[in-house]
Amino acid sequence: MIILGIDTATSQAGCALGSYEGVLALSQCAKGRRHAENLTPAIRFICEQAQIELGEIGAIAVDLGPGLFTGLRVGIATGKAMAHALRVPVIGVASLDLVAFAVRYSSRLIVSAIDARRSELYYAFYRQVPGGVQRLGDYQLGSPADLAADLAERRDEMLLVGDGFQRYHDLFAGVDKAEMADAGFAHPSAASLVQLAHAKALREEFEPPASLEPIYLRKPDAEINWVTRNDG
Repeated sequence: MIILGIDTATSQAGCALGSYEGVLALSQCAKGRRHAENLTPAIRFICEQAQIELGEIGAIAVDLGPGLFTGLRVGIATGKAMAHALRVPVIGVASLDLVAFAVRYSSRLIVSAIDARRSELYYAFYRQVPGGVQRLGDYQLGSPADLAADLAERRDEMLLVGDGFQRYHDLFAGVDKAEMADAGFAHPSAASLVQLAHAKALREEFEPPASLEPIYLRKPDAEINWVTRNDG
């Protein structure tokens, strides 16, 4: 089965084609919030590079977040529309899982964190398991200072990965027994998305396009601002 992966949860957006052979074609672009403008040409480009017609795609995989609200809406709406047009199922994967999966060969406690803006982080904890990583708890939203204090109390050797740690580098650099992963692993990867989605496809963990929903750990900024103005 050929899977198209769409990742627009953070400032770096991408798409990829994958199958049992692995990643067939990949496009990554870090142009801020211009996801809607760049996504369709990028999908067309990877199809041309892999010499694959849209009709050959058997499933659509989408990064469900948490992440940037506008980017998530673009990616999920595109994935739903393509799945409906091609009459194929969809597979949703969380952005924090994708970030952790990229460093799955580490034996240390993996802490994945994505910048949530508004001086907050989305984060989760993982352990290596055969073939990937296993999340140890719920996805969380909190301040960088609170997460740093939590990590400082742990006795585990830790690998910190994600753009959340890159943004607050100085705060986490002094945490004992914690090493920060290279900046090249800072964002979810469309390559990781199609790899994880392929495993889900083998287990037939599909979803109807209409049921695909983003992972929101807080209200969108526009809604927060509206409530604040009304409360004022």
